[in-house]
Amino acid sequence: MSTIEDFLPDPARSTVAIEPAHPGEGHWAGAPSAVESDGWIYLAYRLRRPVGEGRGYAVAVARSRDGERFETLLTIGRQEMDTESLERPTLVRTPEGRWRLYLSCATHGSKHWRVEVLEAADPAAFRAEHRQVVLPGDPKTGVKDPVIVWHDGLWHLWASCHPLAEPEDADQMVTDYATSADGVEWTWQGTALSGRPGCWDSRGTRVAAVRFLDGEVVALYDGRATAAENYEEKTGVAVGADPAVLTPVGTEPAAASPYAGGGLRYMDIVDLPGGGRRLYYEYTRPDGAHELRTELR
Repeated sequence: MSTIEDFLPDPARSTVAIEPAHPGEGHWAGAPSAVESDGWIYLAYRLRRPVGEGRGYAVAVARSRDGERFETLLTIGRQEMDTESLERPTLVRTPEGRWRLYLSCATHGSKHWRVEVLEAADPAAFRAEHRQVVLPGDPKTGVKDPVIVWHDGLWHLWASCHPLAEPEDADQMVTDYATSADGVEWTWQGTALSGRPGCWDSRGTRVAAVRFLDGEVVALYDGRATAAENYEEKTGVAVGADPAVLTPVGTEPAAASPYAGGGLRYMDIVDLPGGGRRLYYEYTRPDGAHELRTELR
């Protein structure tokens, strides 16, 4: 039987799966979303440059037999999605065998975010021209970074929501929960996780990965205490009997990088057909760049 500890990262056991294109702060490869299918691990991830140099300039989709060495299947650029920046992608395979790639897109000239979806028969066949807005947000709320899970005949979604009324508050985030019968039309069910005043996650909480375990929902989430910690979130654990109500565990982060700002974020978990699992996450390295790491458990 799995326990929370089985899902917690240990960077000493990890290996680098994807390196950023360049060294130094602001250059990232990360925000992973992975799916195992037919003996392959398919990985979607975001590539980023520093602010002023393109930010989230592309999302790549790749595949690997061993979960560590990946071949790129396609890359979608921010211009193709008509967005100022791309954030974490979400890759899923439907029960019918179709593939979906949900992309978080920044609206030009604003702090607003929306989520669009591409659908294809194969992960190498996504095309930006065939896209549909599924989480538009609204003038007061930006929506991005969805975590999407098929469970008990229903799609479950946890998304990072940002307030837009005051520009200085736009970095704050809570995680709202939604459900859907088809993964396209969503019904919001309220806020599932928010920060705790005075704690390490007080400025914002973003659910990164979810597992349904023996009647309990276990979530790994990204948190930060200040606006200055934006981009360097650490990983925490939250649990609940209801996917719409998650409660943080403990008073300190469960995992962080020892370097620079301490970022260890955007966890994802892939169950392997032979047993065990792979963890994927974005990790801050000594030069301030972020790389995508994986662990075999």
